[in-house]
Amino acid sequence: MPLLEVQGVSKSFSGIVALRNVELGVEEGEILGLVGPNGAGKSTLINVISGIYRPDGGRVLFDGRDITGMPPHRICHLGITRTFQNVETFPELTALENVLVGALFGKNASSGEEALERALEMLRFVGFPMGRLEERVRNLNVGELKKLQLARALATEPRLLLLDEVTTGLNPKESKDAVRMIRKIRDSGITILMVEHIMRIIMGVSDRIVVLNYGEKIAEGTPREVASDPRVIESYLGEAYSFEG
Repeated sequence: MPLLEVQGVSKSFSGIVALRNVELGVEEGEILGLVGPNGAGKSTLINVISGIYRPDGGRVLFDGRDITGMPPHRICHLGITRTFQNVETFPELTALENVLVGALFGKNASSGEEALERALEMLRFVGFPMGRLEERVRNLNVGELKKLQLARALATEPRLLLLDEVTTGLNPKESKDAVRMIRKIRDSGITILMVEHIMRIIMGVSDRIVVLNYGEKIAEGTPREVASDPRVIESYLGEAYSFEG
């Protein structure tokens, strides 16, 4: 049984179809990439899985349990957490306080002392500059914000991590570091479903890839299989793309 199953999920907004009967599964321990053109429905699907949107049809199962339409905090308590393309923080709190929020209200809500230990552990894990722990988040740069958001998500102790364009706004060195971090997270035992628009990154880090176009799944397979699929080439990659994995 996959850790996550999306069964026939559909979602529309004011008559505009964002997702149409989407089916996918994420196996425990894998990195599944989710790609497609702008407006393909990638972020909408992440929002459905994480409980921000309720689907119009279909179901979402996590570890065999139907979580369709559950509020985000309950889904988080079950072991699914996420990051956002545009980093969401509490700007007036310090970096440490932001991660403490995840540690206190995640899957295993704990005492203040245990939450502090967990928060510090995750900040070190992602390589956040420890000299900036008491800095208000509004003063952090993009790279620091990305690490902070990731540390807060990991502090909830997830089994499944949803990453929405984690490399957006990063320079090439920071993007390489982010890829190494994604692999490190998977190696720690956390399953990953990630949206990414930079093809060399998603092709290089994913075990399997699902491609959406106009809200429908048009392809699924290994990076090499997806990169050679005529439908994917026509709708997204273009003829000039060559797989180098």
